[in-house]
Amino acid sequence: MSLGHLRSLLFTDPLIILTTIVFGMASFVVSLFDSTGRLPNRLARPWARWLLRIGRVRLTVEGLEKIDPSKSYVFVANHRSYMDIPAILATIPVEFRFYAKKGLFLVPFLGTHLKRAGHLPVVRGDARASVKSMTQGARLIQERKISMLLFPEGGRSRGGMRQFKEGAAYIAIKAGVPVVPVGLIGTRDVLPMGSNYVRGGPVVLKIGDPIPTAELKLQDRGQLTETLSHLVADLAGEVPYPVEASRPA
Repeated sequence: MSLGHLRSLLFTDPLIILTTIVFGMASFVVSLFDSTGRLPNRLARPWARWLLRIGRVRLTVEGLEKIDPSKSYVFVANHRSYMDIPAILATIPVEFRFYAKKGLFLVPFLGTHLKRAGHLPVVRGDARASVKSMTQGARLIQERKISMLLFPEGGRSRGGMRQFKEGAAYIAIKAGVPVVPVGLIGTRDVLPMGSNYVRGGPVVLKIGDPIPTAELKLQDRGQLTETLSHLVADLAGEVPYPVEASRPA
């Protein structure tokens, strides 16, 4: 066992767990007095920054000047690690909601927190329920003037980029807000898929130019998804895969 691995097991991992518990409890408490989810989401930013600090992640951000904190967006990123969300939450100055696996909403305490914070479940295998969930996301953006974060690959990948699904494009067009491609580099090295060993190291987050959707129709979501796939791949230094355009998911 290397010295870095031992340090992670004895110090880094326990501190990350403790920090998550403390902020999670605080988030749950404030959510009891806030039906909008704004207070729990404000706590997410310092939680993310502490995780990166404890994990010795050296984060570099490019393109932050392209984001107007007063506006709403749909952010689309590649997904390589559990460190992806902390890297995004810690740096992009907007109020986020995101989609989580449906099973997480059934976990005691965690599921209640996700619901109260205003996050939404990912629906798979049911086209009608999937469209309903995406429409709900678009409505949240419009009504609460928030932003949405999605990983169109549908989950983390051990290899190259997976096919992008159309959910992010659907939501952005439905809400009439710009969609922003984001490329993450290095998070897989910091915390590989299937590993509980936080290694630390450099991470780069690249923000692309926002793409307006106000003039687009839902029929354009396939082309927009393909464009996003190539833009995210270019930002992340990866190779895009063909888009799965059979249905929004």
